[in-house]
Amino acid sequence: MTSAARNTCTTTIDLPPSPPLQPAFVALVDDALASLQQTLGPLLHSVYLYGSVARATATIGVSDVDLTLVLTRPLAADEAALLEQQRLALQARHPEVSKVDFDIGVLADVRNPAHLHSWGYWLKHECRCIHGTDLGLQFAAFAPSAAVARAVNGDYVQVLQGYVAGIAAAQDLATLRRLQKEAARKLVRATNVLRPDEGGDWPQSLEDYARYFSERFPDMAERAAFFLLQAKAPDASAEVFNAQLDAFVAWIQSHGQTSAPG
Repeated sequence: MTSAARNTCTTTIDLPPSPPLQPAFVALVDDALASLQQTLGPLLHSVYLYGSVARATATIGVSDVDLTLVLTRPLAADEAALLEQQRLALQARHPEVSKVDFDIGVLADVRNPAHLHSWGYWLKHECRCIHGTDLGLQFAAFAPSAAVARAVNGDYVQVLQGYVAGIAAAQDLATLRRLQKEAARKLVRATNVLRPDEGGDWPQSLEDYARYFSERFPDMAERAAFFLLQAKAPDASAEVFNAQLDAFVAWIQSHGQTSAPG
């Protein structure tokens, strides 16, 4: 039984598990924390691990390591450049992951009630704190809702348009496949913006998202299956992938405009 299936009979979204980290990724996480503390010092409020490494389901050499950083204030340009240098250096030192990603937030934004459905949900349900004060503890568990789905995926059109441009410009196969994989994962998760206003399943895995979407929109099941495949083992040409992506995004936007609550 999937996590989403369990949620059918509950009123709140499951909290993330915190299993022991896989031994292959412990040194990476330790190195990341040491580098972040050295680079950011008192600017670093807390650090959170999310994704497959956090769930202890990562695959060596294939999975990314994803970190959310909450800072006490926004970074200056030179500080941001230094942090990016450290991210690239960390990525180069650790071939056990395919990429190191930092998502950066500011403490005032996290605590702003206007961002409850985005930052609140994210830290409560997607992240495990590995350094500093766990801000997720200040939030109650969230119920499945369209408001949360829209808040979490609010940037999907802009992000996916960026991927379309990057995929079209990719100069080597490795870059193309990485961008396709990332774009497909973003798109599959973004289908959740069309969920019911309240209640229903809350997908956890990519398979959950694709299944839940396809059950509600069976005419789009084949396209959802295409992107689920590309999220795991991309093999489409850049032209075919981008054409499918553009069409799917346009369909989501069109359907969202006709079904969004007033």
